[in-house]
Formats: sequence, structure tokens, C-alpha cells
Amino acid sequence: MTELVIQNETGRLDKVVSQLMPEISRSKLQHWIRSGDVLVNGKMEKSKYDVQSGDKISLIEPDPVALDLVPQDIPLDIVYEDDDVIVVNKPQGMVVHPSPGHPDGTLVNALLFHSPLSTINGAFRPGIVHRIDKDTSGLLMVAKNDKAHQSLAAQLKAKTNVREYIALVHQPIKEESGIIKAPLGRSPRDRMKQAVVEDGRPAVTHFKVEKNYENYSLIKCQLETGRTHQIRVHMQYIGHPVVGDPLYGPRKTIKGRGQFLHAAKLGFKHPTTGEELIFEVPIPPIFKSTLDYLDKTNSI
Repeated sequence: MTELVIQNETGRLDKVVSQLMPEISRSKLQHWIRSGDVLVNGKMEKSKYDVQSGDKISLIEPDPVALDLVPQDIPLDIVYEDDDVIVVNKPQGMVVHPSPGHPDGTLVNALLFHSPLSTINGAFRPGIVHRIDKDTSGLLMVAKNDKAHQSLAAQLKAKTNVREYIALVHQPIKEESGIIKAPLGRSPRDRMKQAVVEDGRPAVTHFKVEKNYENYSLIKCQLETGRTHQIRVHMQYIGHPVVGDPLYGPRKTIKGRGQFLHAAKLGFKHPTTGEELIFEVPIPPIFKSTLDYLDKTNSI
């Protein structure tokens, strides 16, 4: 850990720290600030925080980990592919890209064996425009080249994509539909979790009830924003955590292989032709068999 005490320096947090520690890039500092690895007087602050004389800044620099990104012959469920994009149906349990805890066996390792990918997102996230959690199944769009990546990323930023999820949550929901608007950021109590926090990034989730059971509700969610763990945190926030969620759900839940959350529908404009593309995939077998069981035993 590195500790700095502000004396005469003034300005934004990221700018001041980069001046004091020029060996660290400002973009890396901004990432560390968002990740909770830079604290001001023991608290998380945003990059734009205006530092004051006497502020104590702590940097928890992650240990460097050597990773080899190796193409691996892992089966892929490819829904669509052309010269610019790949749409893949990711199975539950597969990590999207390598990290210190998951150095190989990821979706990126499989994709690299299959095709060249864009380089915009760095060495360990080639082609990855957006992510879904390890234990969430469903659709992802992947860029094969930088031009396609820029187009798809711009669509995400402009919120013109279609991203629809199916989720099974605890407790029936009285409303037919709703909108959850609650800012998200790293939990001040547990750095492994996200939470609704006052100074978090804006996050909006739309949901519609498909069917209520005695103890559960089957819903469709549409993302207006795409924050980390957004649906999982938002549903827990309103008292309806996703069934099987190991981080945000109750211990007593339906057995499965992770949370019952599936990215069922994905839509975007093709980066070259401009054609509107919409893709849908069914829920995985364990999800379907669980719903079949609830239809027989838990129906209202």
C-alpha cells in the first residue's frame, strides 16, 4: 500500500495522484479509483473529488500477475457470425475473459481459437464489448475487428441496443411491471459486491412480471444501463433477489449451478450494413426443468 498526504496540491483526485506518481497512468488510476483501490481518508471517492490540504490518500496497488492468453479448442454455441461480429450463447459457469483467478478456459480463450478479434479492449479482453457474469447464461456480441468494436460500443453508450434477460426471483411481485432507478457502485462493506450507493453510477432496470408463483416470480428485465451485477443488485434492493444468487440472494434457495438469470434477447445495428439484428435463445435446460417443477408444485 502507498500512502500520500496532500499538502499544497489542488484539483481532481486522479489528476493530483498522477502528478505525485507519474509512473502510473491516469487511466489506470481512474480504474483503481472506480474499483475502490484508491481511498481518501479511508473512504471511496470519485475521480473528480476535489482534494484538500491534509487529505490522506491510500493506494492499494494490485499485485501484477503474469497471464498467458492461449487460444483453446473449447466448443462454442455460435448463434450468428460474419466478417465483423460473432453472437455467442455463453453457457452458465463460463468466465468471459481471463483474470488472475481464471487464467484460462474462458470464452475469450475459445474465441481466439476460432477467429481473430478486435484489439480495442486490451490484451486480455479482445473482442469483448460487454460482459455477463460467470453464472449467467445467454447472449453476448463480440467484435472481430476494431471498426466493429467501435460501432457496437457506441451503440451501448447511446443505449440503442436491446438487452433482455429472463430471471427467476424470490417472492411474487405485486406490480405487473416497474422501473428501478438506483445508482450502483462498489459496496463500502464488501469490496466483492456492488451496492446501491448515493454517489454511484446511474443504473436503470425495467422489469415485467411473466408469472407469479407462491414463493417466486418469473420476470423479464431490460437493461437501460449495463452496470456490474445490475439486475442482481437491483432485484435484491427491492426485496426480490435472483434465485440461486450466491452473492446477493438468501442461503435457502433452489438448487442449481448459479443464479437463474439468462440473457435471452440481444439486438443491435450491424456495424457495416446498419441492418437491425435481433437474436433470441431459449433458457438453459436446468432453468426450464426448474420452471416445470414450479408449475407443478408452486403455482398460485
